[in-house]
Amino acid sequence: MADFALLHRPALADAKAGSFGAPSTAARITLTALPEGHVLQVLAARDSGDLQDLIPRIGDATPHAVRPYGPGQWFVVGDAALSAAEIFGKTPLLDGRASISDQGHGRIRIGIGGRSVESVLAKGTAVDLDRASFPVGQSAMTLIGHISALITRTDTESFELLVLRGFAESLWDELIQMSLEFGVDARTAR
Repeated sequence: MADFALLHRPALADAKAGSFGAPSTAARITLTALPEGHVLQVLAARDSGDLQDLIPRIGDATPHAVRPYGPGQWFVVGDAALSAAEIFGKTPLLDGRASISDQGHGRIRIGIGGRSVESVLAKGTAVDLDRASFPVGQSAMTLIGHISALITRTDTESFELLVLRGFAESLWDELIQMSLEFGVDARTAR
């Protein structure tokens, strides 16, 4: 078998970056390509019972790192890349009641924030993002335009979007378009 090296290229490396839309305003939106650290999918085993006590064990100390997205299903995210051995080492923490699948190669995280962020996202999703009904730490699987994404409120004026890698650049471009009336600063990893 031939030896070869895989070159990792960030999904949003070629995406538009810079300042777009309205001149500087207090409502300006910030769009950020977040580090491609780790995304772990946790799936509960049949009849595993309540896992709320187990799932936080595999996350790091980052607030809101564990994100429910369906019955018996969670994503655990973080900025640091994890080796296969580190991921495998988390499996015993679930006491055989759930399994872990590395999704870091196939999913991208995008941060979006600013005073008008709810107005921007309301252009693309039907989820009620009002702070009273969607507090910090809340997650929901939804469509943003035509793209499926997990949206999580990470602070009072910021959200993180988790999207399949193949749709990341398209979503990025849509978010810029939706933000133009407020002005947007888009930052990618180059």
